[in-house]
Amino acid sequence: MNRTTHNTDHLITPEQALTLHGLFLERTRLSPGAVAYRHFNDGCWRDMTWTEAKNEVARWQGALIAEGLAQGDRVGLMLRNCPQWVMFDQAALSLGLVVVPLYTVDRPENAAYIANDAQIRVLLFETESQWKALKSVGEHLDCVKRFVSLAKIDDRDENRLVSASNWLPDAAKLQDSPCMDRDALATIIYTSGTTGHPKGVMLSHHNILYNAYAGLLTLPIGPDDVLLSFLPLSHTFERTVGYYISVMAGATLAFSRSIQVLLEDMQLVRPTILVSVPRIYERIYNSVHVNLDRGSGFSRMLFRMTETTGWRRFEYRQGRAPWHVSLLLWPVLQALVADKVLKRFGGRLRLSISGGAPLPREISGLFVSLGLPLLQGYGLTETSPIISVNCMENNFPDSAGLPLHGIEVRIGEHDALLVRSPCNMIGYWNNKAATQAMISPDGWLNTGDMARISGTGHIYITGRLKEIIVMSNGEKVPPADMQQAILRDRLFEQVMVCGEGRPCLIALAVLNIDAWANLAKEIGLDPAAAESPRDRRAEKKALERIARQIREFPGYAKISRVLLLTEPWSIENGLLTPTLKLKRAKVADKFSKEIEEFYSRY
Repeated sequence: MNRTTHNTDHLITPEQALTLHGLFLERTRLSPGAVAYRHFNDGCWRDMTWTEAKNEVARWQGALIAEGLAQGDRVGLMLRNCPQWVMFDQAALSLGLVVVPLYTVDRPENAAYIANDAQIRVLLFETESQWKALKSVGEHLDCVKRFVSLAKIDDRDENRLVSASNWLPDAAKLQDSPCMDRDALATIIYTSGTTGHPKGVMLSHHNILYNAYAGLLTLPIGPDDVLLSFLPLSHTFERTVGYYISVMAGATLAFSRSIQVLLEDMQLVRPTILVSVPRIYERIYNSVHVNLDRGSGFSRMLFRMTETTGWRRFEYRQGRAPWHVSLLLWPVLQALVADKVLKRFGGRLRLSISGGAPLPREISGLFVSLGLPLLQGYGLTETSPIISVNCMENNFPDSAGLPLHGIEVRIGEHDALLVRSPCNMIGYWNNKAATQAMISPDGWLNTGDMARISGTGHIYITGRLKEIIVMSNGEKVPPADMQQAILRDRLFEQVMVCGEGRPCLIALAVLNIDAWANLAKEIGLDPAAAESPRDRRAEKKALERIARQIREFPGYAKISRVLLLTEPWSIENGLLTPTLKLKRAKVADKFSKEIEEFYSRY
């Protein structure tokens, strides 16, 4: 199927680019005066043209040259999303160095493990607090020849440390890149992992270039677009779909200040393209429905009418349903309801991409009904990362979309989704056994996800091969599916189902503060009191609501107890990965006392 229905003349092809730095140079040649990057600095938003970006890359390249590194050496960066991330990346790639990104919020021991495993020679970081964390494991960082800090840090005990302002030359001329094969190693990306040591995924220049180009054959992104970057660039989803795709398409990439002020940044930057994980859509969805619960019956009726009419309009425009007379109401409903919700995204959004985890049907359906072109996709770090994505004219919002051009998929043993493509990784760094376990001799990569492929060719992810709870009675339960079902109730922000080797299932649930305030008042509790969520009346109400959401599951899949919590699980407190995935083992460990107390009664 030819999925390209939009103009692609502005795109730089993998053949033109050859390498990721070649891609950057070609863009600076084609669009020298256009805005490449937008960032917040010294109290205001500032623009950087492609020519200005190239001049900055030259300075970073000059500093790296002075370190005497050899082609193929590894360099690391531990920065939030900012122009310096891009400048360092491009400078390193221009010299044939291999870039190893580290998460800004991570345990020092994990950073030390990655630095040693990859033998990082130069490490760029940002803050004094990061330096203190690195110093705490300093005896394990002998491989690092140079530490470079964006902040000025006074530490006379470490002669390897230098501030970027002193390390960078005032000006430099960009030197020609060494001759490189397109299949040369470009980066090692360590999977964040929910348990154990991370594995280093090796991706070549061509792996990423092919993936970005194949993605742009489906995603209509061009020079007039503005993307808002807030997912960590250290993860391949944001790096390919945000950063490299914007270079390939000539779009502007704006760096959000932080996730904490993301909604404010949306209002200020007013992006046309949003690349996100489900968590962001879930937050807005929950906020909308909490406000509806507080509103009048008329407001709720009008919203339901907008959803119903909007979905009919979507299906009609997709060619899957006939025209309906209610569509005549859409302009009014759009003005009264839909546009007001979508203004939370800045008011200019014309395309939104969701990946990283499945987006629940009711959430994707809501935004599509309100007129937001939301395309759900799917991929892995090991596949550079996009495997599939929906397209504008053939969008099934509850699916993971169609495979990109040149990507083969099939269903293997135990319903495992297998992938073969030019985007498949070279392998795992220093881990031949793990590589052989994941990629067959004939090139098929086992994603570890269970899936089905519909008659239209759309991929539907149905579960994880390893994410099954086996209870002590031998019954098997898919926790992710149950968690997703429970989260349909707006009382809950985050949920984890437990029960491996146990006689029954329990749940840990972080409450939506607004919805909890309403429920607490209903049952005569003070929502602000620390002990209220542990009150049996609150637990009873929560269990009743959970039971309603999981009634389609087998009878043995019953939640017997629930621990209600008010502090969210986050990257900062170590309970989510940097890509917002739940660290089950960490959550279970943190609440082990409460979990054991629950089970002691069985």
